Amino acid sequence: MGLDIKIPIGLMFTILGIILTILGLVTAGDTAMYEQAMGYNVNLFSGIFMLVFGGFMLFTSRLFKKKSRE
Repeated sequence: MGLDIKIPIGLMFTILGIILTILGLVTAGDTAMYEQAMGYNVNLFSGIFMLVFGGFMLFTSRLFKKKSRE
């Protein structure tokens, strides 16, 4: 049918992952900000996870698009 929901989902997670990763890297030295999270940089970890998931979604949409053309 041509409608692939993986592309907008992958783009959304990739963009949000980039934003959170940059925020996590910029605020890495701020211990008061991560005091409630037991000292873990939650922004950095969730940003990296979102980047990986968004990249996986974009990769699979591209992979299945190539398979359907053959």
